[in-house]
Parts: sequence; C-alpha cells; structure tokens
Amino acid sequence: MPVTTPGVCVIIAARNAARTIPVAIASALREAEVAEVVVVDDASTDDTQDVARAADDGSGRLSIIRLDVNRGPSFARNTAIKASRSPFVSILDADDFFLEGRFRRLFASADWDFAADNIMLIRDDAATDPTKVSAPLFAADPEFLDLERFVDGNISRRRVLRGELGFLKPVISRAFLDRHGLSYDENLRLGEDYELYARAVACGARFKVIRSCGYGAIVRADSLSGRHRTQDLKRLADADLALLAIDNLPEGSKAVLRRHERHVRDKYRLRNFLDVKAERGLASAAAYAFASQSNLIPIVRGVASDKLDALFRRTGIAAKQQVPPLRFLMVGTSTVKD
Repeated sequence: MPVTTPGVCVIIAARNAARTIPVAIASALREAEVAEVVVVDDASTDDTQDVARAADDGSGRLSIIRLDVNRGPSFARNTAIKASRSPFVSILDADDFFLEGRFRRLFASADWDFAADNIMLIRDDAATDPTKVSAPLFAADPEFLDLERFVDGNISRRRVLRGELGFLKPVISRAFLDRHGLSYDENLRLGEDYELYARAVACGARFKVIRSCGYGAIVRADSLSGRHRTQDLKRLADADLALLAIDNLPEGSKAVLRRHERHVRDKYRLRNFLDVKAERGLASAAAYAFASQSNLIPIVRGVASDKLDALFRRTGIAAKQQVPPLRFLMVGTSTVKD
C-alpha cells in the first residue's frame, strides 16, 4: 500500500559547501513529498549559510541553522532532526543531490522503517552539470537487509572500489527513531551512518533497499569523509563493541560484528603505527608494533601490502586504481521503463 502525503524532512549537514549546496537544496525542494529542508551549517568558514539561503524557492520549506563551533556531521544531523517535525527524515549530503521522482518510488509501499535506493557515484570532473547525468532505469528488485547482510556489506576489500552499504542514504521513519530512542552517535565523525543503521536493524528496523537509482553522489578526492583522523577509526571500532552489547543478538550477527570490528581496528593500528613513525621516529613505531601480536600482525600485513602495491605500480604489473566517471553502489540486475 502506498504512503499518502508522506511529509519528508530533508536534512543537510554542511561545512564549507558553498560551491555545491545550491544543487543539493534545489534537488530537495523540487520533490513534491518534501515538506521541510533543514540545513545545518557546521561552523563553515566560507559563505555556505548565505549561499544556502539564496537557494530558497520561496515555498517556506527551507530553514537554516548556523553552528558557531564545528561539531561534526552527527551533531549537525541530530540538530536538524530535532528542529524538524515531518514524519519521515531523509539524509542528503551537501555535495550530493536527489534524482527527480526519488521519493515517489521509495514511498510506493509502506512496508519499511528505513528505505534506501541505489546511488549513482559521479566523479567530480565527469560532468559540468552532474544533475544532467541520467541514470539507467534499473528495476527495483527490492530486498530487506538483516544485520548480518548489512554489517558484512560494510567490510571494504583491498583493491576494490569502495561501495559499503553504510553509504546508503535512506528515508527514515521518525516514529521508529522515537520509539527506540535512536539518534546519531555524536562521538563519531566516521561511520556515523553505519552505526545508526546497524543499531536500528538490531532493534528490528525493516530496512528496505531498491536497486532503482534516486540519489547522486559526487566523488571528490578532497571529501571530508576521506580526511578522517586516526582516532576516528578507533571510535568506530569501539562503536562495534557497543553494538555487540545489545541484548539477544543472534550468534551470526555477533560474528559479523566482531569481523567488522577487527577490520576497522586493524586499520586503526596500521594508521597509528604510521602516525607514531612520522611523529616520533621508527624506534617508537617499532615499539608500538611489537607491543602485542594484535598490533604486529595487521601492521606487518598492511605495510607489506602497501609496499607490494607500490612495487607493482612502478614495474607496470598493476596499474593505479582508476575511479570511473560513473558507477553505481549496487549492481542493477535488469532495466525497465519508468
């Protein structure tokens, strides 16, 4: 059964996004189902606030909140959610945009608490106007994510272009968040979407995913998500430990959460080793590596893999990984007429 007059609040956490936020806001205001657009300017040092205000279409749906201190995307999104009243919340990054008709497809049925669609990943230099890039008409092919499938879909693979399910940008039922007391973890500046979605699914959320494409994400070399700090990895690994403490998790879910925690923790150990080496020298870094087997194995493995990758590129055995101009988060299995 379709949802009638759904009433969506689009929340946009923005920092130094003056160049891209007009397209994001316009794509949200274009959708008839959008009742509110709340932009939270997270202490930008450019004119993001003024540019966002200038993107108003006069419908009275746009509001802008300015933070004087940078608090990170989790705090900004929580602030936007608290300031809104619509029964559904939709996440939009400040340098991304919605494709026309997105919400009509997502609200075609009411059998979900979270609903996400495919993401068109567009390289920054691929088009002068990214909103004019058309997506193939993939069939919806709906599925529901359980915790094991979702968490496993967030374990990245070396030499494979990133495509974790935590990148999904769902529409979220406010009633579900309120019923379970869920919000973004403000200690996280990396993986905050993953943590919220995983916790929601662990609480019983029906997380529906369709393969038709309704979200355009611009892939930039200088994106904020690509400049995370070493401690951000540690906090994300710790978040997995907190998820493991949820009551009555099935053993399969616990196993995949432990696997994700080790995956992230190993990244942290390697990154911390490199930080210590840069700041205090090789002797201190070696002492950190040999302090425990848990440190040593991922550090040796990571350094060896990095050295081999560099050698293979120099000798021509392997080319540097190229980001295609256009790709999709999820493979579309078929095409249909809209």
